[in-house]
Amino acid sequence: MKLEARGVTVRYGQRAVLDRIDATLQSGELVGLIGPNGSGKTTLLRVLAGLHTPQGGAVAIDDAPLAGLARDDLARSIAYLEQGGEAHWPMRVEAVVGLGRLPHRRALQSNDSADAAAIARAMDATGVTTLRDRSIATLSGGERMRVLLARALAVEAPLLLADEPVAALDPLHQLRAMELLHSSARSGQGIMVVLHDLSLAARFCDRLVLIAEGKVVAEGPPADVLLPVHLQRAYGVAMVSGSAEGIPYVLPMAEA
Repeated sequence: MKLEARGVTVRYGQRAVLDRIDATLQSGELVGLIGPNGSGKTTLLRVLAGLHTPQGGAVAIDDAPLAGLARDDLARSIAYLEQGGEAHWPMRVEAVVGLGRLPHRRALQSNDSADAAAIARAMDATGVTTLRDRSIATLSGGERMRVLLARALAVEAPLLLADEPVAALDPLHQLRAMELLHSSARSGQGIMVVLHDLSLAARFCDRLVLIAEGKVVAEGPPADVLLPVHLQRAYGVAMVSGSAEGIPYVLPMAEA
């Protein structure tokens, strides 16, 4: 499956948050969407998910316009994890994860065995099975984000768009989450993830899209994108990169 944005433009007043952006996501790849705060990453993800209509350009799945898809078909095709996602009711963790199965059920239909299995797989993958009977209102920010990631995985959609899913996690759970996303991509799911940690982006992503001021600065394999000239232009800082035991890292050093 291929998700493609062509010439997408989004304006808020006179400001172009996205200016003729092109972006693609294919089944089986993990794409990192990187860039400074306010560069348009979240807006682009929402456009790709069909949650925001651009003023210019278009989005398509396998060449079919996104705008023409039925909402249920869209919900089964694309799972979306929003930035800083919240659960607004004190629901049990298992019930929150179960919300990911709604696109597969008819109105008022309860979970069947396929739903139960998908929920169990998602909770196991994100390490929240032991929290299943807890109220989500009692969880830490990191635990809550893992539950919401489990909800997105429970959709078992061919495409997943995740906005900063590791931002609230400690280093161990960041690594586990990125390993999970990488493994899901290797199993055939297409995943686009917004990241601020450039070392995680370099280590786990197949391809990066670097945007700044609503435009694509660079796109391609991490080694081709995470170059000093690109990072200085996008972030306004000098970066140092290297590797430890074959694992790449990128560190900000000073304002450029």
